[in-house]
Amino acid sequence: MSATIPVRHPRTRTAVFAPIPRLVPILIPMLAFAALLVTGTALAAPQVGQPAPDFTGTDTAGKTWSLADLAGQPVVLEWTNHDCPFVVKHYRTGNMQALQKQATTDGVVWLSVISSAPGKQGHVTAAQADELTSSRDAAPSAVLLDPTGEIGRAYGAQTTPHMFVIDREGTLVYAGGIDNRPTTNPDDVPGADNYVRLALDDLAAGRPVAKATTRPYGCSVKY
Repeated sequence: MSATIPVRHPRTRTAVFAPIPRLVPILIPMLAFAALLVTGTALAAPQVGQPAPDFTGTDTAGKTWSLADLAGQPVVLEWTNHDCPFVVKHYRTGNMQALQKQATTDGVVWLSVISSAPGKQGHVTAAQADELTSSRDAAPSAVLLDPTGEIGRAYGAQTTPHMFVIDREGTLVYAGGIDNRPTTNPDDVPGADNYVRLALDDLAAGRPVAKATTRPYGCSVKY
């Protein structure tokens, strides 16, 4: 005799008893939907036009950074993973470094965030992160280590790179991809519409950000 278990039918909501093998077509979509709900909750993205989520993080020198302490300064958050080929594309071509240098020269605080968990691709120690910054001639204001993924989940960071721009009042004004060329081909960098640069230009000119939300692309964040 086959084992049975009680389950509520997804359409009728009535309790039925059925052999376990027959429940597979019912249970699989139910479990998939539950997993989708959990994932959506864990990585719920903040809303552009609303206050950016506050955060507190520690950089590679042990200094604590929080968004509240940066009030009055525009901020860029860049999710990064040095082993991701999409990240490699933007660093090998010097594209990310050029953005960082221009932004920080203009008074923007640029925070690179590493949310890779221990044992996952892209996870680094503070010393390793500093070596990467030096060897690539990168120029962020600081590199925040987020091995628990707390900051990444607060922002719904999905990919590396995933970019966020916050204005002087603490409002999230841009969220999405770095540009409109979602490839790993370095030849696609010249001529791309760089959404981060465009957002910062709009902020500097006192204009609303014209392209405030785009689809991020890259490797998944390794929480």
